[in-house]
Order: sequence, then C-alpha cells, then structure tokens
Amino acid sequence: MTAEGFLEGRRLQMARGVLLQCIMGGYPPARFYGSDDGDLALVPDPAQIHRLPWSKQPRALAICDADELTGESSSLSTRGQLKAVIARYAALGLAPVVATELEFFVFAPNTDPTQPFQPPLGLDGRREDGQSAFSISSNNGLRPFFSEVYACMAALGLPRDTFMHEMGVSQFEINLLHGDPLLLADQTLLFKHLLKEVALKHGLTVVCMAKPLAHTSGSSMHIHQSIIEIGSGRNVFSDKAGEPTATFRHFIAGQQAGMADFTALFAPNVNSYQRLCHPYASPNNACWSHDNRAAGLRIPASSPAARRVENRLPGADANPYLAIAASLAAGLYGIEHKLEPSEPIQGEFEVPDNLSLPCTLHAALERLKRSQLAKELFGKEFIEGYIASKTMELTSFFDEITPWERRVLAAQA
Repeated sequence: MTAEGFLEGRRLQMARGVLLQCIMGGYPPARFYGSDDGDLALVPDPAQIHRLPWSKQPRALAICDADELTGESSSLSTRGQLKAVIARYAALGLAPVVATELEFFVFAPNTDPTQPFQPPLGLDGRREDGQSAFSISSNNGLRPFFSEVYACMAALGLPRDTFMHEMGVSQFEINLLHGDPLLLADQTLLFKHLLKEVALKHGLTVVCMAKPLAHTSGSSMHIHQSIIEIGSGRNVFSDKAGEPTATFRHFIAGQQAGMADFTALFAPNVNSYQRLCHPYASPNNACWSHDNRAAGLRIPASSPAARRVENRLPGADANPYLAIAASLAAGLYGIEHKLEPSEPIQGEFEVPDNLSLPCTLHAALERLKRSQLAKELFGKEFIEGYIASKTMELTSFFDEITPWERRVLAAQA
C-alpha cells in the first residue's frame, strides 16, 4: 500500500482463504474457510508500524490483525487466537509473561536445494568447521552482518537479552527480553524477518528450519512462561515464602495434558521431526523437570520471583503466535481444571507411554484431528482448517523421492 493510502486510513482487505494458504502456495477446499471466500479486513496495530532500517528505499511494515468485516477477530488468525488466550487470562485477573529463545543458522547462498547447506566464508577466507560453539570470537567472520542486525534491532525497538553462538555449525541464538505474549510474538516475527532481509544484503542466507543440517543440532524456539497477578505484578507461581504454588503445579499439568494434542502446532513441518528424533536438548516428551534439558518442560534455576516453565518442544520453524497461544492455553486449562502433574524427573529417564509425543507430522496431525481439547480451546474451524492445510503439505512431501531413498534403497529390490 502507498504511504498516502495508509495514512488516509484506506482499508486493506484480503481473501479469507489466504490465512489457510499452505507453504507451497495452494489452498485446501473452500469449505474450510467459507465457500464464498469473502474478504477479511487487515487492521494495523498502531504499536507495530515500523520503518524498515535495512531498506534504502523508504519502506514500512505494519503488523495487522485479520478481522471479519463485521468487526470481530477472524478465528483463522493466529494473532487473534493469541489475543483471545490473553483475554481469558485477564478475565481471571492474570497476565501471562513470556520470553522466546530463537535459534537460527547463517549459511552461504544455496542455489541448488539438492545440495547441503554450507557455512559462509569468514573474513579469514575459511568456513567454520564446528569448533566455535559458545566461543566469544565465533562470529567474528560474520561481524559486518551481525553489526547491522544489532543496529536494525535497535532501530525497530527490539531489545535483546543475550546473543550467542550455539552448538551447530554457524548456528546462533538470541534471547528476547520477557514481556507481554503478544508483544513477544510480534518481536519474534519481526526478528526473523529482519534476519533474512539483512542476510540477503550481505550475500548470506539465514535459515530457521528446525533441522537444516544432518548430524548437528537443530534450531528451537523455547518459550519461557510465567503468570503475574494484574495490579500487584506478583508471580503467581511462587507464594510469599518463595515456594511453588498450586497454580504452578496446575499450569505444568495443563501443559502436559495438551502437549501431545498440540504437537502439530509446535512442530508444524515434516522437517520439525528431524530435530526431535535426537532427544537431548530437543525433547519430544511431556515430562517435566527442575533444570533437566532432556525434559519437554523444564523449570530453569531461578529466584522465586522469576519462577517459570520453559516449553522446549517448539522449533524455530513454529508460528510464534500459534506456539505461544497453544502453550499458554494448555497451561490455563490446567489452572481452570486444577489438574495435577506427574512426578518430576531427574537425570537419565525413560519416557512413560502417557507422556510420549507424536514423532512424525502424520502422527501429530492424526492426534490433533482426534483432539476435543484443541477444538475447545481454538475452535473447530481453526483446527480443521489448519489440519487441511498441513495435510496438503505432507502430501506434497510424499510426492517426492528423497536422495536417501535413491542412495540406499535402489539396490535393495
């Protein structure tokens, strides 16, 4: 839209079915979004209108809500779904607080998708070989890129907590500061967009796939969650003596109750399950633990005021609005129904059958299809439309034969 049209308040409309467009570009049958495929109104959030600092030509980006023309939020909008979850907390006098940890890879341009990704050439003319995890000098070869990333973050008002080199080859992580869930979802979206745009300027490729490289760590989007009392700001996960509360237990239990049903929301792509097949640090279970990274739900060591629950299941490829909404909705369900969690685990452990999670996209979609909890919390239209779109993507994947199949199976017949 032109700046003049935007400033005049001209309404931007979009076909309803676009919210169910699959990643290849197609759409599920029209019955999943209304046979008329009528318009939605894109309503800009005044707090999320940003001049794009990496663009030479003056350009701006506005994050919008997708609303029905009658004024209410569209049930197909993931941002709208997150706002509805936050409102359910507010009705109880509570406000969730979240922070996201986003991991990503920085690669050289990959013009042939049949070939593996490669780290970029550093300033020393060499490619990283995997010996830079957590090094203080590990990103020196990418200093011009990261310098612009930091400057653009500051220009967009994206406060960062920590930035580090992660375990994978040319893999990095940013921790965004905790705050309002909608704000953090917006910031996560903006940061991913920023990364890719700045990378293109520097002749690089940023990849937020869950598992872009074989034999190395995948990329997560861990979600840290706590709840405060509106007015006092007190963390309701801790009592006056600093001990865990019943609300804390109920929240964990709700997370456990929803994780298997919601796995397809946290791990939305075929590649998501490549990350989860190696359980250390990418746990595909609904166990909970005090500071054990093999558990799907980890309670980080902290002061009572900062007591929180870390959901370690979502990958970097997850929709931040949907992943945060699903995690918080599950926790609230536990609070409202006073659910009790399993016993915490420590050390090495065997995952009980009732706490295991789907390990393929097909299994996750079948579980979501059977979930009454998902339909109760997000509505039948959203869940059925989401499944229809993801089923198209899964079918497209099965229409291709992978290099592994040709390499390993061709001689076996």
